[in-house]
Amino acid sequence: MTDENKGETEVETTDIQEKYDALLEEMASKDEEIEKLKADLEKSEEDTQEYIALSQRLQADFENFKKITDKRNKELLKFANENVIKEFLDCYEDFGRALETEKDEDLRKGVELIYNKFSDVLAKEGVEEIPAKGEKFDLNRHEALMVQESDEVENGYIIEELMKGYMYKDKVLKYSKVIVCKK
Repeated sequence: MTDENKGETEVETTDIQEKYDALLEEMASKDEEIEKLKADLEKSEEDTQEYIALSQRLQADFENFKKITDKRNKELLKFANENVIKEFLDCYEDFGRALETEKDEDLRKGVELIYNKFSDVLAKEGVEEIPAKGEKFDLNRHEALMVQESDEVENGYIIEELMKGYMYKDKVLKYSKVIVCKK
């Protein structure tokens, strides 16, 4: 090889080496950038998973809250008329007592009509009388005002009902006031 060719080859080799070194530096820079992007992507994926889990927990909490609220609303609706019915019970009983008088037949028929209407409304609303006379005393449905001895009634059974008691669906509105046999 001639000196001139050697010089050109050395210049080309140097040029190629510089380009090669520049490319290696650029690749190293790109590798660092890729690693940084990978780390950012992993952090974003972790954040996304955390947000998804939080969203699922919130959705489950909301569903539970909704179920509890629906149950509470159903209970409120079930007993919404309770206070009004309690008010009507005293009036209902007054009509019953008025029916016990037998002096004026027209008055009796009118009061009887009103009594029957009240009775129908209460029955339609789910109110029913608590059986008492001759029944076994039940603390959950009866209130003992007195105890008496009786040969005709067994111990623990009701001798007489002094005031009627009422149930509203499955709840006691007014306890029956009774006399209980105790031997």
